[in-house]
Amino acid sequence: MRQRSPRGITFVLGGARSGKSCFAQRIAAEHKRVSFIATATASDPEMEQRIERHRQGRPHEWQTLEVPTGLDMAISSLGHETELAIIDCLTLYLANVMDQEQSRVVQIEEHMQRFCAALEDAHVPIVVVSNEVGSGVHATTATGRLFADLLGSLNQRVAALSENVIMMMAGIPVLIKGRVPSLSCESERTEPSRTAGLGV
Repeated sequence: MRQRSPRGITFVLGGARSGKSCFAQRIAAEHKRVSFIATATASDPEMEQRIERHRQGRPHEWQTLEVPTGLDMAISSLGHETELAIIDCLTLYLANVMDQEQSRVVQIEEHMQRFCAALEDAHVPIVVVSNEVGSGVHATTATGRLFADLLGSLNQRVAALSENVIMMMAGIPVLIKGRVPSLSCESERTEPSRTAGLGV
């Protein structure tokens, strides 16, 4: 991978319900022209309802791009009118890619490489959300173990490219690298929406 200086990438990690999506949206609330890149797919009626709730919970002026697998193209398509973009989240993105490529590692790695290359070349600040799966229960299936390995590798690559890396623990941002982005007083006082993101 090419080694280049970070370009305004903030990486927000955490376990399930750790507050990572809420925190990403609090960062984005400092901007008016936000592109929200959602990777969730409506695999069943319950998921469809959740996606709709989360869509309605975001500010109406934000642009939403629903991108299950083509994150590299979505990043490349961001215009200069976008002040900041959120990708939420890499966990669902990788699951979608694995399903599309039928767990063929070479093809999955190609998706990951294209995504990281696009992230390196991004001309707007991006907040990337992902799950930290390495601290949980060891997967009992080969597919589950492959997913954990690939997501761990992808998280490491994104962290290396990021200016800021933040781990969310019980709704509290813990700095790993760089700095915690400053939030306005108004943003600090605002209670995060319960529908902030699928990976919250």
